[in-house]
Amino acid sequence: MTSFRAPLFRVGLVGALLLSAACTRGPDFEPPAPTAPETFRSETLDGSSVANTPWWDLYEDPALRELITQGLENNRNVREAMARIEEARSGLIIANADRIPKVNAVGAGLYQQRIGADSVAAFDNIRGVISSSYELDLWGRVSRTNEAALQGILATEEAFRTVTITLVSQIASAYLGLRDIDARVLITRATIQANRDSYDILSSRAKGGLVPEVEVNRSSIQLAGSEATLQKLERARAQTENVLSLLVGELPRDIQRGLALADQSFPPTVPPGLPSELLLRRPDVLGAERMLHAQTARIGIAEANRFPKISLTGSLGAKRSTLGALSAGNLVFNLGGNILAPLFNSGALKAVAEAERARTEQVLNQYEQIVLNAFREVEDALISVETYRLEHAARLRQLAASRAVLATTEVLYEGGLITYMEVIDLQKSVYGMEMMASEALQSHHASIVQLYKALGGGWTPLDGLDSLATSVPGRSDQAP
Repeated sequence: MTSFRAPLFRVGLVGALLLSAACTRGPDFEPPAPTAPETFRSETLDGSSVANTPWWDLYEDPALRELITQGLENNRNVREAMARIEEARSGLIIANADRIPKVNAVGAGLYQQRIGADSVAAFDNIRGVISSSYELDLWGRVSRTNEAALQGILATEEAFRTVTITLVSQIASAYLGLRDIDARVLITRATIQANRDSYDILSSRAKGGLVPEVEVNRSSIQLAGSEATLQKLERARAQTENVLSLLVGELPRDIQRGLALADQSFPPTVPPGLPSELLLRRPDVLGAERMLHAQTARIGIAEANRFPKISLTGSLGAKRSTLGALSAGNLVFNLGGNILAPLFNSGALKAVAEAERARTEQVLNQYEQIVLNAFREVEDALISVETYRLEHAARLRQLAASRAVLATTEVLYEGGLITYMEVIDLQKSVYGMEMMASEALQSHHASIVQLYKALGGGWTPLDGLDSLATSVPGRSDQAP
C-alpha cells in the first residue's frame, strides 16, 4: 500500500505545482514608464557621457584618489549599507525555505508510575518520528513572498550604490573645498604681508609729516581685517579636514594635499547622456523601482491569503510501550493533508488586500517623485556647470583689469597725484576679487561633481569591496 501512495503523492504534488503557477494571485509587475523629456533644457556638448568616466579619472589627483579609496573601505555608512544587504539576503533565504518541504525529527517519551502500587515504573510510550510538511502554493502566496524578498534585496543593493556614490561625491566636494580654502589662505597671507608693508611705510611717512595720520589708521584697519579673515579661513580649513576625516572613517587628522585647485583637471566635455540612460543609471531610481515591484508582489500575498491553504504532511517513525530494541513491526508511516479555509472574518482579509493596493499607489507616487527629482538634479547640475564656468572666466577678466588699475593707481600715488586712501580701496577690491575668483573655480569643480552624482555615478568600484552589490548585475531579476 505504501508503494502505491508514494507515486500517487508525487503525481499530486507535480499537479499542484502546475496549478500553482497558473493561479498566482495579484497583478504581475510591469515597470512604469515615466514621461521623460526629449532633451534637457540646458544646451549640451557632443561626445561620450561624463557618467561613463570613472571617478578616478575625473580628477587626476593622487591625494583625492587615496581619500576616496579610504572612504569606501572605512566609512561607517558604507559598512552599514553592506550589512543591510546581508540582512536582506537572509530574508530571501527565509522566503525561499517555503518552496521546499520542511523536515523535522521528533522524539518523545512518557514516564508514569502508579502511587501505592506494587508495579515497577516503566516507559509507557516511547516514539521517534521524522515528519515532513509542505504547503501547496495553489494561489501563489509563497512565490509572491519570494518575489517580494528578491526585489527587497535588489533594492538594498541599489541603496548600497547610492551610499557609495554619495560618499564619493561628498569626499570630492569636501576635498575641492579644502583646496579652495588653501588657495584663499595663500591669497590672504600675501595680502596681509602687503598690508603690513604698506602700514610700515605709511607709519614712517606719517612720522615725517608726509602723510596724514588718517591714512595710517585706514591702513591699520585693512591689515586687521585681513588678519581676522585669515583666522576665519584657518578655522574653516581645520573643520573641513575634520569632515574629510569623518568621511574616510578616521579620527580628526591632517589631510594630505595633492594638486592645487588651479591645477585640477576638467573633463573635455560635460554632456549629460540621454534621459533614458539616466533612468537606467541612477541607483535611487532603480531602488525605487525595486521597492515598487516588491510592494506589487505583496498585493498577491494578501490576495492569496483570502483563499484556502492546503498543506501535505507525512511522517515515518517507530513506537514502543517499553524500552528495548525496535523492530520492523513498530514502524509507523502516515501521509495526510490539512486545509485551512477562511470562511468569515468580517472583511478583514479583503481590507488587507485593499490596504496593500493603497500602499502600492503610495510607492508608485514616491517612484515618480524620485524620477522627477532626478531630472531636476541633472538640470540644476548642467546649469551650474555652465554658469560657474562663465562666472569664473568673468572673474578672471575682472581680476586682471583690477590689478592693472591698481598698478596705475600706485604709480599715480608715487607721483603725488592721489591719496593713499584710493590705493587702499583698490587693494581691498583686488583682494576681494581674488577670493571670488577662487570661489568661482571651486564652485565650477563642485558642479561637475554634482553632475557626476546626478547622472548616477559611473565610478569604477574597488575590487572586492562591493561584491555584495554587484552579484546581481544590471537589471537582472535572477536570484543571487
